[in-house]
Amino acid sequence: MASASLADAASNAVVADFIDRGVHRFDQPVDPAACASLLANLKADRDYGADLFLSEAEFDADPQHRGVNPRPGRNLLDRFADRLGFVEQAPQIVSGLTALLGAGYRMLDRKVVCGVPASALPDWLKARIAGNPVNNLGAYVKPRYRDVTYFYGIDFHQDLIDFRGREADFLTLYVYLSPVGPADAPLFLLEGSHRLGAAVFPHDLTRQGDDWLYRSDGREALCRQTLLLGGTGSVSMWHACTLHGTQPDEADHERISLRYLFARGPAATAGMDEVNASLLGPLKLDDTRIDLDAEGAARIKANSVNQA
Repeated sequence: MASASLADAASNAVVADFIDRGVHRFDQPVDPAACASLLANLKADRDYGADLFLSEAEFDADPQHRGVNPRPGRNLLDRFADRLGFVEQAPQIVSGLTALLGAGYRMLDRKVVCGVPASALPDWLKARIAGNPVNNLGAYVKPRYRDVTYFYGIDFHQDLIDFRGREADFLTLYVYLSPVGPADAPLFLLEGSHRLGAAVFPHDLTRQGDDWLYRSDGREALCRQTLLLGGTGSVSMWHACTLHGTQPDEADHERISLRYLFARGPAATAGMDEVNASLLGPLKLDDTRIDLDAEGAARIKANSVNQA
């Protein structure tokens, strides 16, 4: 009975974190040795430096801004599927996901994400992307390497941005495979921003000391900025409407992590129902962003997270 009570308390704490802050940081990391082993294999697969990128002439000859991220059949992490139990079956993670999403929760996606250091970017590319709100580098990466998501700073956004018309019935789970300090493109997260519900990107944010004033659809919230630093195996998860982003990687090495999306299961009730019932805004949008042109290229130069 004591162990069951402890498990219930832990589950309640996860749901309470999502209601109050829109994020839960796990106290216990996943297996650091397994993280280090997987990271070694991911690094052995390729050089995460300048060789990733097309030349300026190659890009200009056939610019492609859509369909350049990992997808079924082109996903590096799928080659290591039998090695991922240290994350997907870790008791604390299974317990946390079940508390929020119910029994039978579903994995929507899993992939490797790489923060590319400034030293690896060609000068022509730095000039092109300066000031862009979302520097997803897939368009500029050689096609054979597009089985990983590469980024160089991403403004505050909701992960709902990629799911037009879908309700926020899912969450993001993020695993640092190596220690992440202030220079390693750590995630900045705005606690409580999820309360305003789904909102169109880019977002209306004003820095106020250590906090941000967030406005959406006539509502506003003062959100605490949290920097997600951590050691090998650190794990966090957040609501689909929680604002988060990263500044460019200023270290001399890449930051390689795992990103999962998990969705609510078929259970009659789940903690996410209680979380979503507490939100003040909508749970879905027909259009989630206005920063791209018809070809998928950035048409807005603005970036709030770089002021963090």
